[in-house]
Amino acid sequence: MEYEEITTKEELIESAKKYITDEDELNIISKAFDYSIEKNTENKRLDGSLEFLHPLNVAYILTKINIDYATISASLLHELDLNEDIEKEFGKEIYNIVSGVRKINRVNISADSLYLINYYKKILVGLCEDVRVIIIKLADRLENTRNLWMLDEETQKKEAKETLEILSPISHHLGMNFLKQELEDLSLRYYKPEIYYDIVKNLNNTKIERDNSILEMKENISNILIEHSIKHEIKGRSKSIYSIYSKLEKGKRFKDIYDILALRVYVETEADCYLTLGLIHSKYKPLSNRFKDYIAMPKENMYQSLHTTIFGVDGYLFEVQIRTYEMDKIAEYGIASHWAYKEKKDASVALKNTVEQKLQLFRSIIESSNENMSNEEFKDSVEQEVLRDEIYVYTPKGDVIELPLGSTPIDFAYRVHTDVGDKMIGALVNDNIVPLNFELKDGDIVKININKNSTGPSKEWINMVKTSQAKSRIKSFFTKINREETIKKGEELLNKELKKNKIPNTIFFNEENINNLIKTLSENSLEEIYYCIGNSKYSASYIVGLYKKETITKEEIVLNKLSQANVKKETNKNDIIVAGIDEIKVSLANCCKPIKGDEVIGYITKGKGITVHRVNCHNISNIEERLIEIEWNKESQNKFPTNIMITTEKSDNFLLDLIAKASTYSIIIQYIQTIVNIDKNIYDIIILVKDLETLKKFMNDVSQIKQVNNIERVIK
Repeated sequence: MEYEEITTKEELIESAKKYITDEDELNIISKAFDYSIEKNTENKRLDGSLEFLHPLNVAYILTKINIDYATISASLLHELDLNEDIEKEFGKEIYNIVSGVRKINRVNISADSLYLINYYKKILVGLCEDVRVIIIKLADRLENTRNLWMLDEETQKKEAKETLEILSPISHHLGMNFLKQELEDLSLRYYKPEIYYDIVKNLNNTKIERDNSILEMKENISNILIEHSIKHEIKGRSKSIYSIYSKLEKGKRFKDIYDILALRVYVETEADCYLTLGLIHSKYKPLSNRFKDYIAMPKENMYQSLHTTIFGVDGYLFEVQIRTYEMDKIAEYGIASHWAYKEKKDASVALKNTVEQKLQLFRSIIESSNENMSNEEFKDSVEQEVLRDEIYVYTPKGDVIELPLGSTPIDFAYRVHTDVGDKMIGALVNDNIVPLNFELKDGDIVKININKNSTGPSKEWINMVKTSQAKSRIKSFFTKINREETIKKGEELLNKELKKNKIPNTIFFNEENINNLIKTLSENSLEEIYYCIGNSKYSASYIVGLYKKETITKEEIVLNKLSQANVKKETNKNDIIVAGIDEIKVSLANCCKPIKGDEVIGYITKGKGITVHRVNCHNISNIEERLIEIEWNKESQNKFPTNIMITTEKSDNFLLDLIAKASTYSIIIQYIQTIVNIDKNIYDIIILVKDLETLKKFMNDVSQIKQVNNIERVIK
């Protein structure tokens, strides 16, 4: 695979001059080069060449898509450590772009899902803040992929796999075919070399025959267009190696891939596109169901072209794409065209709108991850909506909606507008009524039936949708409904408690009292207090008690919250295995409170089954005849009560810190008694914990709290 590299600043400036005419902008590019080479003078790559050749050629790749001077300048600086000098020398815009690229480069990618999640978030945030960050990252990856031959085989495969699974799909979403095809073909060479070279071998075996057929078809079509005075240019090619590989992966044999040959016809006007199509079809029979009109109905990334497959010479099928030169720039450069067209107002506005629509997808995923989406859900959303194939479906008016493969009418409805999704009651696809879990296909025309009186989405829809936007909206809808019901319940409980205590509402709800209450509880509003009462964070009697008391300490508030916790104590015989006995009552001893992981022994009681004790419990030290060997069931997922005692310095904040630590380990604090001395506090605590290992980690973590003098487990 051939590609062009440069080694001097003059070559870069010459390439940029083809479309950048402002001398000041060219001078900034030159200044960025000088700054970069000054910092990289001694650094060398593995092949011995100077390291500055990497940012230089990244910048050179970007000039091929007519990108703006700021992006080129930032690409020259993207390998340098970020410092204030860059902002001082080149301004805020270039500094921010460099900063965005550096943030992505600092993420270490591995198979660990947390690393991937972090990487995905950095990519999407970069896209949302400034798309040029990702454009540089893609050019950076292309230049690195061109030089993978320098690296060891393991690193080659790792880098190539990452490119194919993450960066290539992103370049596809951004419509940047100029980068995408080379990224895919080069990466396949290193990721699956046997398959890559097998495809190359098959292509080489028929190269002469294919080249002759392409040449003949070009001449034939060209003659037809000349005859009708249509100015044109025709390019012929074989399909990319990666596209052939994708078809082989779907079970096709090489000889059965019939559309390996492709022609692209460039004309001057949209009218010429349709005229050319008609002339070609009059000479060559088209293959049915293989025509796509992306001019009348552009893709969401503004891609426009006519696609048809025809029976050509020598028995070959040819895929023919017909487009104008302007359409081709957008098809090749995609979202980057926004900067290439900055001098052309009409095109720039249209492209800006397209960029904004595309970025809205990424923003919706980020927003969903910040609201009610787990890390794994976020990872799944990125992989389904960004890194996999998409489909293009249409509204009845012909507007294009891009969705991930496997989407349903519900996804479509929420992509159109959240209100449409909330009020939908049915859908028609291609004028046929379909169920809401119907899987949409490329080219479907979808109509959503709505009812303004609809009560909203169904909870079952969560399992039918693919897009994070739809999932997030449905979850938010039910969160809001549940919240409103909880607030109403809390208000009713408080009013009932006030009535019980014969406190008039007019006195309790005066502005001063409510403001004091909000401040004391550290809540935001009366509505939030209602919500906390409704979900049992506070009891109504406690809230009324605050009103009746003159003062209340922060510690008392925390202790009340703990006392209101709805803890269900439960002993399950399945937690313990007693050899040879299946059905027998088993209970945990209160004296030593054993937990899973403790060495334990069973005590056979009179008529009350077996009581489980720790082996060093003093209550069974002199009783041997009633003891029986038992063991913990490794499959048990229950939590077990145990006592701990903590001694601390005087502090109002300790309990808050303790609760935070407990939450980290999914430990429930069931009971606290505070013993106050002159210079210290002693806390007698019962907690519910999963096992001994978790308890040890928790106690070690608590011991690191600044105020803690001692923590120990207690046997009573």
